[in-house]
This record gives sequence, structure tokens and C-alpha cells, in this order.
Amino acid sequence: MNSEKQYIDLYNAASGMIKEHSAMVMNSVREEAFADFQRQGFPTRKVERYKYTDMPKLFEPDYGLNLNRLEIPINPYEVFTCGVPNLSTSLYFVVNDAFYNKVLPKVSLPMGVVVDSLSAVASRKPDFIARYYARLAKTGEDALTALNTMLAQDGLVVYVPKDVKVDRTVQIVNILRSDVDLMVNRRVLIIMEEGSEAKLLFCDDSADDRNFLSTQVIEVYVGENATLDLYCLEETHAKNHRVSNVYVEQQANSRFNHNVITLHNGVTRNKLDLVLKGEGAECRANGCVIADKTQHVDNNTLIDHQVGHCESHELYKYVLDDKATGAFAGRVLVRKDAQKTISNEVNQNLCATKTAHIYTQPMLEIYADDVKCSHGSTVGQLNDAALFYMQQRGLDRQEAKLLLEFAFVDEVIDNIRLEPLRNRLHHLVEMRFRGELNKCGACKSCK
Repeated sequence: MNSEKQYIDLYNAASGMIKEHSAMVMNSVREEAFADFQRQGFPTRKVERYKYTDMPKLFEPDYGLNLNRLEIPINPYEVFTCGVPNLSTSLYFVVNDAFYNKVLPKVSLPMGVVVDSLSAVASRKPDFIARYYARLAKTGEDALTALNTMLAQDGLVVYVPKDVKVDRTVQIVNILRSDVDLMVNRRVLIIMEEGSEAKLLFCDDSADDRNFLSTQVIEVYVGENATLDLYCLEETHAKNHRVSNVYVEQQANSRFNHNVITLHNGVTRNKLDLVLKGEGAECRANGCVIADKTQHVDNNTLIDHQVGHCESHELYKYVLDDKATGAFAGRVLVRKDAQKTISNEVNQNLCATKTAHIYTQPMLEIYADDVKCSHGSTVGQLNDAALFYMQQRGLDRQEAKLLLEFAFVDEVIDNIRLEPLRNRLHHLVEMRFRGELNKCGACKSCK
């Protein structure tokens, strides 16, 4: 109970300060979230969905929090100059958990589209935000969501009105910045109204070599006939621990594509809970993990088919080296009324050393009788025969190993629909396999 006690004591001592520097809408659910966190405590490995990551240990250290909302001395447009060549984006920044509004992109968004501070929009339009905030992310069902809800003071809101198509990709760079070890609690609310379309690229980076712990809760509403592509790229460092819970609700004939790519990290735990609520909805969830040294990456997904005539497709691939640990647990639930469901789930893993470990648990739970569903998982090592064949033709062993690893994850990257981003990721993945960090010119955030 020691891990929980410091956060319970913190909230009891600082709840007034937390509420003072946040919006009423966010404050309205804090006490309930606090009660839910007290009741549940951090999930142990005995909890089915958390059995592959030691959550109490992750939250044991004493991190600082910026509850008084002190201004962080940084201009992200000067610090962060990396980009994806040939991909013109509307670029925004979130520094720790605060939306950076001192400088905004010069390119204007279509009329009615909002990309702004969640706390600020909630203060201006409380009734609108209250219809969505903390509705999908239920604090009574997940202790980490409860912790985030009771501590989060700001974050991001993305709103796309009915029938509006955002042609330019919206890029959000989450920068971790601190002179001391820091805990960050960030909220993201994405609302896609009927018939709308958008592409969002989230990039997690760190500007300082400190110990960071970040919790993030993303709630996504995809309206009828709406389309959303959500790309999440993590390139931080070995001292960063990240817990991200993504909750998605899809209406009829909507399309949602989720791509999560982990290239650099310390400990990462991603959860995706997706509900198909309207007939004809389709989702695709892709994951790519490259980890070495003692890095740990845990992806846990739940796709809930509540109605018929929907499709879900999952593909997660891991390449693990040295003493890295990976975990994938994916559950597809097909309810009784979800006839004509099509679903496939694939997890493939490559352990480049005998000391790397992967835990894999694909699951199908089907209560309808007219469905087409499949799931599968593979775990293997590099093919010695293929390595020998390539070496016989002039490649050294390291280069042959790199080519085999690159070919293994290529399928996931090829599923990315943004061609410039896809090409850029091919380059970043190759650099990652070569043991090189991504250093782009004058960028000061990559060290």
C-alpha cells in the first residue's frame, strides 16, 4: 500500500491547489476518481490486464509535480526542430501536460476545428466538454485512469465539426521538460462529429535527461461516417516511464486507424479499449515495438463488438534484443447481437537474443454464431539459415541481422497511410536497429 499512500496523502494535502489551477468540468469528477483510486489501489500482477507490468513498483519513486502551474522556461519551436520531411503538418506542442499557446501554427485550420488547451476550452464551453469528458474513461474500472483523473489539470482537446475534412495532418509533440524528476498527468479529448475526417500524429519526446513518469488518458469519439487516423510515436529515453490509456467509441460506418510505434523508451504500458457501437464501423490497430537493453513495452487491447456488421483488424509486431521484455495481450469480444462480425488479430514476435522475453496472449470471446474471426501469435528467433545465406553473398553478420529485423517489422510500417510519415519511419527504424539515435541537424531535444 506504500505506493498508493503517497498519492492519497498528496491529494488530501493538495486537492485545493489542483482544483484552483484547473477547470470546473475536470474538477467535477475528481472526488469520485479519488474515491475509486483509494478503493482499488494500484493493480498488482494478479489483475488480469496488468499481470505483465509491475505497476506499484513503477509508481514507487517520489516524483515532483507542477501542481501550482509554474511556467516552464522553454520555447518548443526553438528546442524541437525535427520534422517529417515532405509532410506538411499543423504543428502544436504540449509541454509536460500544458498546451503551449504562446506561438501557434501560421497555417489556419478549417472553420470550426479546435486544437487547444482542454482546461481553457472547458472553462469557455463547460457544457460541451462535460458531454464527453471522463465518459469513456471510467475511473471505477481502472485505477490508473482514476489516478490520472484525480491529478490531471490540463491537456489537449481536438474537435472536428460535422462534415469537415482536415486535409493537413495535425501534429502534436508532447515534450517532457524539467530540471528535476517529474510526474506528468495529461488528458486528451478527441471529438470527431458525423462525417468528419482528420489525421493526428502524436510524438512523445523528452528535452531533458531526467527521470519522468507520465500518465495519459485519451478519449476518442468517432461519429457516424467519420474517419480518424491516429498515429502515436514514442521516442523518449531509458529514464522515461509512460502509462497511456486510450478509450475509443465508434458509431455507424465510422473508420478508425490506430498506429502505436515505440522506438525509444524505458518502461511503456499502452492500453487500448475500443467499442464498436454502430453497424458498419471498422477499426484497424497496428503496433510496432523495437526494444533492447532492459526496456519494457506492454500493449494491452480490448476490442468490443457490440453490434453486427463491423470489422476489426489487429497487427502487433515486436523485435526484442539484449534483455528487453515485451508483452501483448489482445482480447476481441463479440457480443450476442454482433452477427456478421469480421475480426482478425495477429501478434508476431522476434527475440534476437536468448535473454529477451515476450509474453503473448491473443484472445477471442465470441457469443454470436455468424462471424468470421481469427487470432494467432508467433514467437521466433533470427533464422540462422537466412543469416548464413546472406553472409555467403557478402554481407557481414550485423548487416544481415539488421535486414532480417527490418523486413520483419516492415509490414506494420507499410500499413501507415501517410506516405511521408511511412518513409520517415523506414529511416528511423533502420537507424534504431543500427543503434543510432535520431539526431536531426540543430534539434536540441535528441541527445
